[in-house]
Amino acid sequence: MRKAIAAALLALFALAPVAHADDSAVAGEQKQLHQDDLKKSDQDNFDFFSDKPVASKDVVELPPEKSKWITVGGPIGLIAFFFLLDLTIWWLVPFSDRSIEINLRDFPPAVKRGMAMAVVMFGIAFTFGASEIAYQLHLHGSAEAYFAQMSLGTLIYFTHGHLFGFTTSFFIVGVPFSLQFNHIKSYQWVFPIGLAASVTDVFSWWGIKYVSPNFEWVSMFCGVLFGVSYLWMLIGLLRVLLFPEVIWASDKDREQRLAQRERINETAKYTEGDV
Repeated sequence: MRKAIAAALLALFALAPVAHADDSAVAGEQKQLHQDDLKKSDQDNFDFFSDKPVASKDVVELPPEKSKWITVGGPIGLIAFFFLLDLTIWWLVPFSDRSIEINLRDFPPAVKRGMAMAVVMFGIAFTFGASEIAYQLHLHGSAEAYFAQMSLGTLIYFTHGHLFGFTTSFFIVGVPFSLQFNHIKSYQWVFPIGLAASVTDVFSWWGIKYVSPNFEWVSMFCGVLFGVSYLWMLIGLLRVLLFPEVIWASDKDREQRLAQRERINETAKYTEGDV
């Protein structure tokens, strides 16, 4: 009998720590749940106008605001680069009256037809590019948001493709335009200014993504500038290639063509008088 009682007591003492550990675990879980409920309650009842300090782990650290020297000076510097590029080209290649005299009206018909088609097709390409800009701005809300979601690889690809595209299109259109109107000093600026504006526009995309959305103003300025430059060259070339009967003051052979038209009119007048 004594042995049985002793064995029961030993078993009771052996199980007591286990039971106590279970009770402690349960109490710890209940305490953690209570703390979580209190934290959630504090978050739900957070007063934005309270002077109570906020725990550091709940604070989202924002990057420091960029200096005006970068956000404002950057776009101004890029615009200065555009004008400096044009002035450098002007200084290296000054205007000269002595150049090759080429009149596109004297070219073979196939050349004039193909050149007119190429000019129009490049114009259509520019139109689709402008519609793509409008679509992306509508989709993302702003140029800043559009370039923010663009990866570095995509931006490199865009830069590569647009630099090649702008250079090719302006070269194909700008060379015959400048040759046709080589006698007008102001027209010799249209080709280089349009190309310099397109290059500056591509550089502004990097500024929008990595520096400041203020570079968007540079992009808009350059976009309007190279668009007007290309449209000016397109109209000038198509008028020369497709409408030879139209005579403008800017034509290098204006006097000869007016004299020829006068002779034709005089001949027609005498012929009608004889009849």
